[in-house]
Amino acid sequence: MNLELLLSYIQNKLTDDLFQLGLYQCLLSFLVACFVAVVSIPVVIKISELKFLMEKPGSRSSHKTATPTFGGIAIFAAILISYFLWPAIDQTDIYRTNLSIVGMSILFFIGIKDDMVGIDPNKKIFFQVLPSLILIFFGKLRIDYLYGIFGLYHINDVFSVIITCLIFITIINAINLIDGIDGLAGAISTLAALTFGSWFLLTNHFAMACLAFTLSGALVGFLRFNFSHTSKIFMGNTGSLILGFLLSFFAVRFINLNNSFRFDPTSFFNAPIIAIVVLIVPIFDTLRVFLVRIMAGRSPFSADRNHMHHIMIDNGLTHAAATAVLCTISLVNTVLFFLFHRDITNTVSLFILIGMFFLYMATGVFLKMRARVQAIDKQRRKGLYASQLVNALSGKNFLRYL
Repeated sequence: MNLELLLSYIQNKLTDDLFQLGLYQCLLSFLVACFVAVVSIPVVIKISELKFLMEKPGSRSSHKTATPTFGGIAIFAAILISYFLWPAIDQTDIYRTNLSIVGMSILFFIGIKDDMVGIDPNKKIFFQVLPSLILIFFGKLRIDYLYGIFGLYHINDVFSVIITCLIFITIINAINLIDGIDGLAGAISTLAALTFGSWFLLTNHFAMACLAFTLSGALVGFLRFNFSHTSKIFMGNTGSLILGFLLSFFAVRFINLNNSFRFDPTSFFNAPIIAIVVLIVPIFDTLRVFLVRIMAGRSPFSADRNHMHHIMIDNGLTHAAATAVLCTISLVNTVLFFLFHRDITNTVSLFILIGMFFLYMATGVFLKMRARVQAIDKQRRKGLYASQLVNALSGKNFLRYL
């Protein structure tokens, strides 16, 4: 779909009564979810403090005080209440969205256990695959068309299931891994949910749109506390697993629905590339961290402070500034893609993304070296000041400081 056609399509949709009803429902879903999150999070914070359910600062932590870490409970509640509050406008995706709630509920309880006592990584992967398979087999949700990437179009059922499962696992863990500083996972997920939700709304997939706007509203309510200095809370694994699963659902359904681009002028022929660009920050960061760990001879799942947001913090940025930079990167890439990739094949677009990824890798190396130089210089100056202080306080100079 070119930009002119898209704008004309939006103008026509604004006069459609059914679209207006769907838009009204999506806006209400957003507001109700935001309200539920804002009201429920203080309760979660109070209970977490009373029961000592706090995340203590560690070697990898970017925080210095113990903080409640069950914000995902409020996000989960806000999504359930807001989504099921309204009658369905259309029946196209109702069953799939209901199945996504089932899968989200499974991950919700796994996330709670992980936040409280921890969980074995293999079990964690299993419980990520399980809800994915529920959607794949019961909801018939799978990637079975590759849009000509490397000359590939239709693929058989076995590869379709494998590719779809890998997409779910990748995005779920990508969102989980970027949840390391205030606001990052929540803000990136909000932007992605609004992007997918807007497209679902414009194409009359109102159940999907309602769920996407519900998620974004819950996250806006959560972010109000995630950035707070007096009543801070983290979403924890409980929240990040939910976000990753729902964003995976939106991305796969978005790709799945656009494979009619040969017959429908309002569909995108480059839907898989769009899905990657919308989630470019978590995808790039996860790939980068895994590659760095593997090249260092460590497990890709080993913990460290090698994420881009950690590197930005080490370079002196605040949490809010690092989040703003990475969100801006996501927005700018999305806008530039729509402006310049309209007539480029998906294979070429993928090679451009690969080139951008190596640029992202090089930026990470540069910033990490810069942070190390700054740290060494800071230690050197501290050592110099300490030696000067010892000399100043010794002998006759000591009298000056009395």
